[in-house]
Amino acid sequence: MGIVIGVVGPHDLVDDVAATCEEQPGVSALRLDYDHESQAPAIVEAHATAVEGWLFTGIVPYMLARDADLLSRPAAFVDYSGATLLSALVRLQHEGHDITRLSIDTIAPADVIATFSEAGLPTGDLRTLGYRPETTSKKVIAFHSRGPAHPVITCLSSVHEALRGELHVLRLAPSVHSVRVALRQLLLAAEGQAQEDAQIAIGLVEADGEEGLPREAAALGGTLAAFRGGTHLLVTTRGPLYDATGGFTGLPMLARLAGHSSVVRVGFGLGRSAAEAESLARRALARARRIGDVAAVLSLRADTDIVLESEPGAHAGEQNLSVIARRVGLSVPTLEKLLEARDAAGGDALTTREIAERLAVQQRTARRMLHRLELAGLAERTGNLTSGSSGRPLTLYRLTL
Repeated sequence: MGIVIGVVGPHDLVDDVAATCEEQPGVSALRLDYDHESQAPAIVEAHATAVEGWLFTGIVPYMLARDADLLSRPAAFVDYSGATLLSALVRLQHEGHDITRLSIDTIAPADVIATFSEAGLPTGDLRTLGYRPETTSKKVIAFHSRGPAHPVITCLSSVHEALRGELHVLRLAPSVHSVRVALRQLLLAAEGQAQEDAQIAIGLVEADGEEGLPREAAALGGTLAAFRGGTHLLVTTRGPLYDATGGFTGLPMLARLAGHSSVVRVGFGLGRSAAEAESLARRALARARRIGDVAAVLSLRADTDIVLESEPGAHAGEQNLSVIARRVGLSVPTLEKLLEARDAAGGDALTTREIAERLAVQQRTARRMLHRLELAGLAERTGNLTSGSSGRPLTLYRLTL
C-alpha cells in the first residue's frame, strides 16, 4: 500500500522536491505550491485528509503550519544547512564572491557556524538571522538591508524577490541529499504513526439504556457487542478513537449518550493486543465508576489514565486546573509549577532537565509527567538537545497548558 506525501513550498521548488520523493518505491507526492509562505497553513488545512505525511521545502512554511496547530499527520522539512548551504557557498565562490562575508537568514546560527567550521572557513564576518516564530519576511528584508553590502543567502522566495534589485542575493534550493534525508525521517514517522493507528482500542460501556450506542460505535469505525453484566463491548482502533476524541482530550459521545441515559460510564483501553486492550479497558472502567455516573477514562500502558471530558476542544489554559489534573493524573500544585515554568520560558521549549529542576523532582519523574501531558495534547516534543555527557539526549518540550 502506497503513501501520499503532501509537498508544500514555492512554485519553483515543489516539483523538484516531489520528484525526489517519488524515487522512493510506494511513495506518491501531492504537489501543493504557494505564492507566499504565509499561504502554507491554509494549504495544509485544505488538504489534511488527502495525505499521510507532510514534507515542507523549508522550515518557514513548516513552522507556520505547526504554530497554527494544523499538523495532524507526521511532518518534516528540508534542512538547508549542511549540503544545501555548502553547495550555495561553492556557487558563490565560483562567481568570485568572498564567502567569508555573507548575510544569511532562516538557518540557525549554530548550524551555519557548524557548516562553515566543517569546511574550514572563518566565521567572524558572517551575519546570521535564525528563524523564530515572530519572524516575518519584512523583518528578514530589514536585517539584510541595514547591514554591510555582503552577498545575501536567503531561504525565502519573498525576500529574494524584494532584495535582488539592490543586493547580490542567492536563494537556497534544497539539495537532493537534503530532501532524501528529510524524506527518510518523514517515512519513519509515518510508518510509526500507521502502526500506532492500527493499535487495538477496546471500550467497555455501562449505560442504563442502549439508545444511541450502535450509532456511536459506527461513528468510531468499530463494532458493538453485548458483554458481561449488561456492559457493552466496543472494538475499534487507535486512529478513529484519536480523531473522535480530539487527540485524547474529550469524548463528545459521552454527552450524547447521557442525553438518553442517566448512567453512562466508558472505559477505553489501548493496547498492542486484544487481551492487553481489554485489561486496560477494565482498569479504565473501574476508574470511571469512581468518578461518577457520567464519566469516561482512557487507560494506556505505563499506568497512564486520561479522563476524557465530554466537551473537547477548549484551550487548556481556559479549563479549571482541577479538571486537567484529573485528566492527566497530576496534582494541581504540580500543574501550577508547570505553568510558572512555561511562563518563565516565554513560550520557548524546555528540556526535561530544566523541568525537573523547576519542580525539584528527578528527571525520570519529569519525563513521566511530560509524557502524560503530551498524550493529553498539553505538551509537544520539539526535538532533542545533546546533554554533553554520555547520557541520553535531553528531550525538548513546548508546554501548551
